Amino acid sequence: MTLIQPPMMVNGGTHPARTMRMMIRDLSRGSQGVTEYNDLKVTQQTTPGAGVQVADGSGIVRGAAWGQGSYTQYNVGTALVPIAPTGAQGRTDMVVLRVLDPEYEGNLDPARDNIGFFDVVSNVSASATQPPAGMSAIPLARITQPANCATVTNAMITDLRKIANPRKDREIYVASPPGDQNWEGNMGGTYVQWPPAAKWTIPVPVWAVKARIVFTVAAVQVIRGNVWGHATFKLGAYQGQSINFDTGAFTAGDKSQRVNLISADTLNVAASMRGTNQVLQAMVSLNTKEAGYLQADTATTAIADVEFQEGVY
Repeated sequence: MTLIQPPMMVNGGTHPARTMRMMIRDLSRGSQGVTEYNDLKVTQQTTPGAGVQVADGSGIVRGAAWGQGSYTQYNVGTALVPIAPTGAQGRTDMVVLRVLDPEYEGNLDPARDNIGFFDVVSNVSASATQPPAGMSAIPLARITQPANCATVTNAMITDLRKIANPRKDREIYVASPPGDQNWEGNMGGTYVQWPPAAKWTIPVPVWAVKARIVFTVAAVQVIRGNVWGHATFKLGAYQGQSINFDTGAFTAGDKSQRVNLISADTLNVAASMRGTNQVLQAMVSLNTKEAGYLQADTATTAIADVEFQEGVY
């Protein structure tokens, strides 16, 4: 029988530690990394010196061996981690959160020793992003010091943290004009907010680093003749990728036709936007040199599909 007994949780059973660790692994979907965007960030010491500091936070460390499971570790307060000075040659080190479980490696005693700790892997590649194979650890930062250096500054620190299970928040915003909303364009063909119904004030999560947006203004009526222009959207002060639309020449006798204006982009969320409400709006550029104009009416629907994604910062 290869199944580990008893299964979690059974009254009267005695559960080995790795059963709990495997439950942590299952609940974290086999992922490892820090828990939230600001957990365990490595920065220079308050007074820069021969070391770095690690902020509050928690992380999940997946054991290097199959069946070992995963560990959770918490840091409360600021932890100071010494970094050895360099000599005649520069050096790159990696700061990691490591677990040294004597059931699998080493001879520490969990009753007396700290088997979870911040460790420094010295002299790694200048482009290294992961600890050495076989080490139960998650990377936090890479420290690159020049020769003859005994003071670590933020400029020498590269953030290597990944979120074990990043959050996503997706909302779909829908609106239709209550009546005709026309736009005949301008000579310069500069962008304006249009149609007025395609505009919302939306919350930006404090943890968001990216916004994936698909913006559709469906069934826009083109009246009187052909049009040529561009459509896009703005979130706060940031504009997405634009698309071109061109109806071409009208067929004789046609008075109108309908088009769909669809634009999409992935935007980086600026620090100033996080935790605030921002305006999301459709933008259109239309040059009056063409004969036609645009009309959004009760048959038009504006749809904004917005997904924010968490990342470290």
